[in-house]
Amino acid sequence: MTTETVQPASKVPDINTVTFAMLKAAIKAGWGDFMAYPLFGLFFGGVYFLGGVLIWYVTSTTGNTYWFMILGFGFPLMGPFLAVGLYEISRCRERGEVPTWGGVLGMAYRQKNRQFPSIIVVILFIFMIWTFAGHMIFAVFMGLSTMTNISSSYDVFLTVNGMTMLAVGSVVGAFLAGLIYAVTVMGLPLLLDRELDFVTAMIVSFQTVFQNLPVMIVWGLCIVGVLVLAMLPFFLGLLVALPVLGHATWHLYRAALSPEE
Repeated sequence: MTTETVQPASKVPDINTVTFAMLKAAIKAGWGDFMAYPLFGLFFGGVYFLGGVLIWYVTSTTGNTYWFMILGFGFPLMGPFLAVGLYEISRCRERGEVPTWGGVLGMAYRQKNRQFPSIIVVILFIFMIWTFAGHMIFAVFMGLSTMTNISSSYDVFLTVNGMTMLAVGSVVGAFLAGLIYAVTVMGLPLLLDRELDFVTAMIVSFQTVFQNLPVMIVWGLCIVGVLVLAMLPFFLGLLVALPVLGHATWHLYRAALSPEE
């Protein structure tokens, strides 16, 4: 029988002031991590590329195009699932170590015994709220358009109801995406790097975002913009965009929170 060593709880880190220069440096470092070990990035990005293609295929073949819109825009919310692998690659590089498939995937697997499952449940719950809300918004504004096939009649989105639906859906989606961003942008790398409970990690992440609001808003908008553009060419851009964003987030975490003593 084997026993697992229980690590002592880490001290809650202090929050630093994050500048736009730090953000630029984090993005540059993230690109450097991807270029140093592109196969890892392509692997993790490939999972989401295949997921996006699967969503498109299922919704298009079943004639449920509106579900593609709901799931497609909510799809990036699931990005944190693979973030731990990207964080581990960046952490290896900053230690001067060479990441291996066994080490990276093993580290990701070992998170099942830590706090990651709890925070992922929170992410899944918010994603479920989005899918429910998206369906309800569609039903409220387009439910009376029973004779309209939106799979072939996209003009329906240019009607008053269609534009209102898109506006309301965008506001609700932006709020939920912002909530996930606020509690995970620092929370996920913090859980990988230190021994803290997921509630503390989310609180620290939330505080970091609001104490550095201008920079963190810009970073959040960059993430949204890059992901939207990456999804346009049939999700192919996710192969590069997701790993670079994941690596950059790790370096931004290092700049935003004080190192462990």
